[in-house]
Amino acid sequence: MKEIHIDNSHAVQEIYLDNAATTPMAPEVLAEMTDKMANVYGNASTLYGLGRQAHTVMENSRQVIANSINAASDEEIIFTSGGSEGDNTAITQTAHARQSLGKHIITTAIEHEAVLKPLHALEEQGFDVTYLPVDEHGRISLDDFKAALRDDTILVTIMMGNNEVGSRMPIHEIGEILKDHQAWFHTDAVQTYGLLDIDVQRDHIDMLSTSAHKINGPKMIGFLYKREGINFPSLIKGGDQEEKRRAGTENVPAIAGFAKAAELLTPEVKAEKRARFHGFKEQVVQGLTANGVDFAVNGSLEGENLDHVLNIWIKGISTYVMQTNLDLAGIAVSGGSACTAGSIEPSHVLTAMFGEKSPRIAESIRLSFGQQTTSDEIDAFIKNVTAIVKRLNKKHSEVK
Repeated sequence: MKEIHIDNSHAVQEIYLDNAATTPMAPEVLAEMTDKMANVYGNASTLYGLGRQAHTVMENSRQVIANSINAASDEEIIFTSGGSEGDNTAITQTAHARQSLGKHIITTAIEHEAVLKPLHALEEQGFDVTYLPVDEHGRISLDDFKAALRDDTILVTIMMGNNEVGSRMPIHEIGEILKDHQAWFHTDAVQTYGLLDIDVQRDHIDMLSTSAHKINGPKMIGFLYKREGINFPSLIKGGDQEEKRRAGTENVPAIAGFAKAAELLTPEVKAEKRARFHGFKEQVVQGLTANGVDFAVNGSLEGENLDHVLNIWIKGISTYVMQTNLDLAGIAVSGGSACTAGSIEPSHVLTAMFGEKSPRIAESIRLSFGQQTTSDEIDAFIKNVTAIVKRLNKKHSEVK
């Protein structure tokens, strides 16, 4: 078999500003996983010593995860392969289990594709889905939500924070409205877990999905919180793992790594990160303004927003051109959601916010900050964007 070598000798990528897509693993997480891969290799579903050892590691990790969202019981945590599986499970299995009570579902127009695509599939099966509109800041109206809620609504699935523009949704208020309604409440917390202080009991959340690789943990591991009393068949059929709720041999090293990543994010660390990331936002806006770059923020810097996500419209320069030029300078940013960044389709989030004819849709980039981001890197981003804009504008003027 031919051995494949990866040549990194010409790599220039040095500044990573796409942490909403994924994050590098923390050293502590890597060390935890390496230890478990080397020393805890038993199948957690077996009864002999090695299996019991693996099961203990898994259950201790489950307790850490449950505590991180104030779940009432460790048993409410189901380990999954990530946010997409969690979203698909909560949505499709709820719909099929509860269709005798109604076929109406409420969501928003700017959910992640892992929510929208299962809903589109359910519509083809006869379910009725209401897609709440958003304003130019990427937020829904609670009045619109109340007006959409019906007696036959069986599920509300609304993200906690948007992955493209950083707008936060009124999760607590929605939970309060639904606590005496038959509808189950699911939220995609992939972008907020590890940054916000999440309390599923306070906010009356029935189901919550997230993913470890957004918080400096490993890829292909996540969890679905399912409140006690919320019952539906497992999405993945097979063995009896996860108390018969999710088949498949548990990835104990990844589960342990996920728990370590969550454990590192104390309330104090999360507060420090939010403050530092918000400072980076202000630094970008002030820097680009001072350098005369013609731009606008997609969304808002005020009110309830995710501090690590900043989406900006750089007027007159296409997303592809700006992203490519920044890449050549060694700076990684996104053109939108990581899961659609390789697509030529316009952002459904920006389209919902500004309309399909808005130039913002084809001229915007997203930058997102992480634990390793520094103020010097933000300065380098500002410097490079300014130089790119000036160079392209000069070239455009010469062509005219």
